[in-house]
Amino acid sequence: MSGGASVLLDLLFPPRCAFCRALLRRGESGLCQRCQRELPWISGPAAEQKPEFVSLCASPLWYEGAVRASFHRFKFKGRSGYAQVYGRLTAQCVRDHLSGRYDLITWVPLSPERLKKRGYDQAMLLACATALELGDVAVETLRKVRDAEAQSGLAGGAGARRANVLGAYQAADPELVAGRRVLLIDDVITTGATISECARTLRTAGAADVLCATLARTPGPQKERPSAPFPPSF
Repeated sequence: MSGGASVLLDLLFPPRCAFCRALLRRGESGLCQRCQRELPWISGPAAEQKPEFVSLCASPLWYEGAVRASFHRFKFKGRSGYAQVYGRLTAQCVRDHLSGRYDLITWVPLSPERLKKRGYDQAMLLACATALELGDVAVETLRKVRDAEAQSGLAGGAGARRANVLGAYQAADPELVAGRRVLLIDDVITTGATISECARTLRTAGAADVLCATLARTPGPQKERPSAPFPPSF
């Protein structure tokens, strides 16, 4: 795009922060300085967890407040362009917690039915943006073969979520993952049921290890939720 066209687009559609939607100032890209200071960043051990079948999962943000609102626009309101800034944040989290521990990058896929309805796979967009920031590419390793009920709408806790996704995924190309260390990207981790089922499927297909990175994780008890005032190394 030419410089003139870019300026015109900025005048007609001024860029806004992906989180608070404030107009961005010169030098800001996707994220305003206020959100860079005040979003619920996670650092250190609080950013890490170990769902079943996953060696380590890391997330840079708590899923609350402006993060939750932003993600809802990304997932349900067509703001697919947010993937670029989300990818920067997720990639930095990968560098901080998972560097050198994976051979390929992939994502938790939508079912064909959900993809047709939404028009895009938000986890795929996040994985591709994250991989680009890391100088890599994301590849398809999983297919969702059963359109399970949305996890967010389930009652019954972690057990119900595990049962809901059991057998819902299939390895797209077992030879691609055999003997490889796989970095699985998803948007948000709650109980870890979906990520665990994907990791189980990948390990059954021969993956040597499965790690995970998500943009955000749901908050646990208050005493387990120390937040960093700034994003680590961002």
